[in-house]
Amino acid sequence: MISRILTTTCALALAAGTASAEYSLTILHTNDFHARFEPISKYDGPCSAEDNDAGECFGGTARLITAVEEARARSNNSILVDGGDQFQGTLFYTYYKGAMAAEFMNQLGYDGMTVGNHEFDDGPEVLRGFMDAVEFPVLMSNADVSGEPLLADVLMKSTVIERGGEKIGMIGLTPQDTDELASPGDNITFTDPSGAVQAEVDKLTEEGVNKIIVLSHSGYGVDQAVAANTTGVDVIVGGHSNTLLGDSDRASGPYPTMVGDTAIVQAYAYGKFLGELNLTFDDNGVITEANGAPILIDGGVVENASAKSRIAELAAPLDEIRNRVVAETATEIVGVREECRSQECAMGSLIADAMLSRVKDQGIQIAIQNGGGIRASIDAGEVTMGEVLTVLPFQNTLSTFEVTGETFVAALENGVSQVEDGAGRFPQVAGVTFTVDTSAAAGERVSDVKIGGEAIDLAATYGVVSNNYVRNGGDGYDMFKDAANAYDFGPDLADVTAEYIAANSPFTPYKDGRITVK
Repeated sequence: MISRILTTTCALALAAGTASAEYSLTILHTNDFHARFEPISKYDGPCSAEDNDAGECFGGTARLITAVEEARARSNNSILVDGGDQFQGTLFYTYYKGAMAAEFMNQLGYDGMTVGNHEFDDGPEVLRGFMDAVEFPVLMSNADVSGEPLLADVLMKSTVIERGGEKIGMIGLTPQDTDELASPGDNITFTDPSGAVQAEVDKLTEEGVNKIIVLSHSGYGVDQAVAANTTGVDVIVGGHSNTLLGDSDRASGPYPTMVGDTAIVQAYAYGKFLGELNLTFDDNGVITEANGAPILIDGGVVENASAKSRIAELAAPLDEIRNRVVAETATEIVGVREECRSQECAMGSLIADAMLSRVKDQGIQIAIQNGGGIRASIDAGEVTMGEVLTVLPFQNTLSTFEVTGETFVAALENGVSQVEDGAGRFPQVAGVTFTVDTSAAAGERVSDVKIGGEAIDLAATYGVVSNNYVRNGGDGYDMFKDAANAYDFGPDLADVTAEYIAANSPFTPYKDGRITVK
């Protein structure tokens, strides 16, 4: 039985001399919620009502409300913040965009949030509508938005709130490569995270603020680098890398992770955990004690009745689509990020094969799908359209185009260039095999590329199918932007995948060695 609270305590004696006063603060935090308003399964996908009633599901907004209420009751001074990526991931976002997230975040009483890359999936327009609807600040420091009329003078870099008679500074941070990861448009320029954070810290310090929290949707590695490269940051509440911290076997580090005087926390993703960091500051704003844990929101957490009813009401228009059974699978189709962003994964092979099957009569020979576009696994048994849409929520369409063998090898090199960081650009493929040497320098990792069993001809032209996001340069695939004979308006990738599973139902997942990692 998984313990509901992953206990870790980190007590720090950092202050010299005796402080004249102490200030205690509990930071409650979430990140990478991705529109998981309903409970999820252990695979982070949909969980049936029957399993939920049996206590076998996790998360969901109705449980999160209860967990936050219980955590607030344990503290006499708390804030609730989010590390970004509330948007995208289920039909709720597809249908309601940011409106549903705004409604429940207001109900939960969030005090601040940073912009995640997925907040830009539908451009600045949807982000602005969300910002207009929420009752708390949305922040992003490392970008120049002055050229974007929808966000200029509205999207702040930092802000100051008051709790327990003290000022708390909050700074937002988003991925520097958001222009590759999402659709922010051409009017926003993203900048180095450490420099942006330090500039805001200096400004807040000049205003007399000595307790500063960075809300960072930049990943655990970047957060540690920012902590090491800046001064004056007390806490970094992270996101983007879906990192679990604590003392469980799955944890990537301690909770909190200390880098110098900075406490770094993150709470996995999808509302499965609520982070709870308890801090004590001396009179100079220096942390003297930091302890806490991610709280597992399992079936033992009672769902808030009114929120559960409201979510059911909002789900009604979606039920006909997502409850439709499209196929059956013999075993779980694994689509976890740990596999799909580092090696061949069963879901990646399925999706790539589905794409190639759909367009092979057009002379297309190769399929490539970014691993970051694969968002969940599908458990054994009946496969519903809702499950497929949870795996592929982005409404991407099939794109066909032509590139040389040399360009395609460059694309594979891009795909594996950040494998050690778990980047979403990792290529899942069909019609091609290749070898990756992860110990080699980026740009020199790919070898033994074969198309249809024959060594790739760097001078030849090949027909490729991908999704429109990758074809238009997403995830660093800039080499595809000017591809010949490009057509980006094919069928929806989720529909193509569902139809392929149905045509091969009962489907048996597979990995066949198309990607060799050494």
